[in-house]
Amino acid sequence: MREPLADRGACSALIEEYGDPVNVHEFSALARNASELESAAARHGVPLRIFVARKANKTLGLVESARRAGHGVDVGSHRELSQVLDQGYAPEDVVVTAAVKPPELLRLARDTGVVLVLDNLDEAEAFLQVAAENTTGGPQPVALRLAPSPASGVAPTRFGESAATWRRLGRSRPDLRRRPQDRRSPFPSPRLCRAHRAQALDEALRLSDALRDLGHDLRFIDIGGGVPMSYLDDAGQWDAFWTAHDASTSDRVDTVTWRGEPLRQVYPYHQEPVRGEWLEQVLGTRLPTGETATVALRERGLEPRCEPGRSLLDGCGMTLSRVVRRTTTSDGVPLVGLEMNRTQCRSTSDDFLVDPPLVPGDGPRSAPAHAFLVGAYCIEAELILRRRLDFPEGVAIGDLLAFPNTAGYLMHILESASHQIPLASNVVLGPRGPRRDAIDAVSPLRPWAQESAPAAERATGSAAAD
Repeated sequence: MREPLADRGACSALIEEYGDPVNVHEFSALARNASELESAAARHGVPLRIFVARKANKTLGLVESARRAGHGVDVGSHRELSQVLDQGYAPEDVVVTAAVKPPELLRLARDTGVVLVLDNLDEAEAFLQVAAENTTGGPQPVALRLAPSPASGVAPTRFGESAATWRRLGRSRPDLRRRPQDRRSPFPSPRLCRAHRAQALDEALRLSDALRDLGHDLRFIDIGGGVPMSYLDDAGQWDAFWTAHDASTSDRVDTVTWRGEPLRQVYPYHQEPVRGEWLEQVLGTRLPTGETATVALRERGLEPRCEPGRSLLDGCGMTLSRVVRRTTTSDGVPLVGLEMNRTQCRSTSDDFLVDPPLVPGDGPRSAPAHAFLVGAYCIEAELILRRRLDFPEGVAIGDLLAFPNTAGYLMHILESASHQIPLASNVVLGPRGPRRDAIDAVSPLRPWAQESAPAAERATGSAAAD
């Protein structure tokens, strides 16, 4: 990220060619990040299998990079599944964890043999019905998503079913039993998925033992995603921000957030341990039985799996946008307007808490200022960031702001094309320079759609809008 930001001409050229904002990707960090996890597992003598969470970043460049690095992929929709199969992924290297699985997704999973994660009893029944339509297919690999008991220390979740629920299903449905003499059984080998960290591993392992006793072929335990990463190296920065935040939101004097509103839900931008060190601690945790998680997995011959997104995309991309206006609210709060909207750098958290570097242009600069970043949507709350930024050298029309490390969730998870404003372009940097990612060709309201539409079609659209 530092290299392109040191070349203002190159940054400006990206916006001129691909539009504003532009998401800039360079995926070489993915393999390095994944190797931290693999090395940690190897030190414990277990072969970790990584499935990169596609939902964290929609680009096909991510899919290509994950495949080149030898990792599987976790998909969350019919389109995501179709795309990764078209990219050459083998079914055994794909897991489907979609929160909603319509019949067409279930049928594609059935027909291709990818691992399908079943989230609840209704979903299991729906898949059994779809599987029954095909009497000639082979065994379907599935996983059962476990919702660990809150008593185990895991936060409540809307995903998955309890261990008791899955055990009852395994006992009550004979068509779920593994029958070696009938290799066409539609549900021959359920596999356990989503054991939430070491606190729930004991519960997951006990469920796996119970399912094996019922005749099921258990092969892996998947601890899911949420592998921690840290955006900041300096814990002092993180602590200093919260000290200022708490002071300003309590007395509403010199507020560092918009209108003094506190930030309540944010990612921990500094935390430790992360990635490899974190996984080592999980695998080394002693379970109530006295054995470590690693020993318990090895004794049962269960492969540990995970589905990271954000932590694998650490360092893989940033978002660039251009300053288009400087103004104030009617009560004098300074504003800096960008040619982007708040959904293009936002996850489910209240805010993105990394300061965006400013790449200065040649225009006349304002005086030094504290200001809030605002975007393109015609609503009062259209804030790119909900915290105030300092511009010690002022700000000019044409300056660029770079939001660093946005490749994991922040670019795509909530992006919107409201007002018919095109979605941000996605560019991948490589040895031959930047190239547009192929996902833009299938995204709605792609940036060049208006220019490429026939004149009659454009005129009809304009008349309808009028």
